[in-house]
Amino acid sequence: MSSLSGLLPAPVHQHPGQEYDQQDYSNTVTAPVARIPPYGKRAGWKPKKPEDFGDGGAFPEIHSAQYPLDMGRKKKTATKAGSTIALQVDAQGNVAYDAIAKRGHSSKQIVQSQFKDLVPLNERADVGEISLSRPNEEEVKETADRTRAALEKISKSKITAAQPKSVVSNNKPGAPTYIRYTPANQNGSAEGVNQRVIRMVEMPVDPMEPPRHKHKKVPRGPPSPPPPVLHSPPRKVTAKEQADWVIPPCISNWKNAKGYTIPLDKRLAADGRGLQDVQINDKFASFAEALGLASRHAADEVRQRALMQQKVAEKEKEQKEQNLRALAQRARDERAGIVSSGSADVKMESSKSDSESDE
Repeated sequence: MSSLSGLLPAPVHQHPGQEYDQQDYSNTVTAPVARIPPYGKRAGWKPKKPEDFGDGGAFPEIHSAQYPLDMGRKKKTATKAGSTIALQVDAQGNVAYDAIAKRGHSSKQIVQSQFKDLVPLNERADVGEISLSRPNEEEVKETADRTRAALEKISKSKITAAQPKSVVSNNKPGAPTYIRYTPANQNGSAEGVNQRVIRMVEMPVDPMEPPRHKHKKVPRGPPSPPPPVLHSPPRKVTAKEQADWVIPPCISNWKNAKGYTIPLDKRLAADGRGLQDVQINDKFASFAEALGLASRHAADEVRQRALMQQKVAEKEKEQKEQNLRALAQRARDERAGIVSSGSADVKMESSKSDSESDE
């Protein structure tokens, strides 16, 4: 089978500095040139490679994203070294897929990333492997020391922030310093001033002076993401759960702010009277009987006193009537001149004495 160079005719025109060798020509392979459709016949054609643009710009009649010479194309950033997490396997040979969730957190941070974290401890299959014993004294002491150190750090920072910052002590660099100064020219006009002590003090700051530097506050970066917490999927609430969650209104004998109409049986049940057992003492009957006897005795006494008062009133009435009769008889006798006044006086005295003795 003859080669392609044997079938093609020799070139008619050739470059002055170029010599075509039949063997070299047969061995060279030309790169394929991208064929660009002419203008007006580019319907359905989209340039995707840099060769499709032919060292030119974008085609305005093609309405699609075009990147001539890869201009405007987002470059894919390589992953940082160490950002890839190595595949981890536990003791049973299961792949630890929660390693990416635990990345960025301390080893003491509890991250719930498995289904068994939602199951109660007493219902888990590995309940025998879980240690529920109390911590020993060393762990308790270590935890207490760590907590005390954290609390001391917080309290120390708050106390330091609350202390006044304008107090200058001798140990601070702003404290005054004393320098002994000896002038170089000892032949001055002033005599007796060979040495002097100079007190160096920092220049006081004017509180009303505007700030010399403009400090721009930079917003803080985002904090570390919180550990994921698994929640059970939402379940449909049953009628029993809805009934269990119905909380009855508060029943009170003093306040009813919402104006509920509360039946008497509910009010008595809330009062707790039905829970109390009524016990009657044995001496209650004797006490009631004694009260009855005392009331009857008091009624008899009142009746006897009323009878005595009635008898005394009747006797007084009869005595008054008798005195009136005696006075009338004496008046008749005196008018008739039968009995003297002396005998009448004796009768009156005798009647008075009888009435006093009766009383």
